[in-house]
Amino acid sequence: MLPKISIITPTLNQAPFIEETINSVLSQNYPDLEYLIIDGGSTDGTLDILRKYSGALKWISESDNGQINAINKGLQRLNGNVCAYLNSDDIYTPNTLLKVGEFFRSNPEAQILTGKCINIDIEGREIRPIITKYKNFWLRLGNERNLKILNFISQPATFWRKKLINEIGFFNPEYRFAMDYDYWLRISQSHKIYFLDEYLARFRVYPTSITSSDSIKQFKEEYMIAKKYSDYGYRLLHKLHAFFSSLVYINLINKKKQ
Repeated sequence: MLPKISIITPTLNQAPFIEETINSVLSQNYPDLEYLIIDGGSTDGTLDILRKYSGALKWISESDNGQINAINKGLQRLNGNVCAYLNSDDIYTPNTLLKVGEFFRSNPEAQILTGKCINIDIEGREIRPIITKYKNFWLRLGNERNLKILNFISQPATFWRKKLINEIGFFNPEYRFAMDYDYWLRISQSHKIYFLDEYLARFRVYPTSITSSDSIKQFKEEYMIAKKYSDYGYRLLHKLHAFFSSLVYINLINKKKQ
């Protein structure tokens, strides 16, 4: 029997993107799906879109303390056996939930699963293929120790069993840019991170998104997190990797401005 999957979408004023996100979840036609949208009090037309889909998903709209608060609020409300969160500007690829559900059914020992993810621009076109291939290389190595050097796990393509919430807890609101990295490292202390060699999601990159708006701050936050879980050797490797990665991202941003 396929597990019940719960998907959480935190959102605030994402009317240009959220309907595509919703359709990417609902069009999966997964037989046992719970979809929760946690809105932070949008004023841009998002609520009109949510009302259109009220019969197919659950949603609430109230002021909150940002993205992490919304995600944790959703995690407290879900009823599924497997869960994930999908931001309101990202999308799942076709048949993702069926692939994920079948994996967890066939691998009862697995507690967390991640897959490949494609970067897309504001129009939905694929971008940064070299970064995608680089991450895929590290994903295929499948060594949790490497996670202390760099965050090669793509959040939109990652799913975990609900019971991990009782063991690991919720996302840490102390972090703004890399709370998912902290979560994966916490899980990796006691569980293998399984890899499914499939493209499960598309991650949208555009100037005002959290990840794009300040990549340097993200690398700094990731280093702060890595320090908690690694010794000096891994911390040094992490810092070197972050330095060279930031040069790559700065180069990509400068090329886009030209």
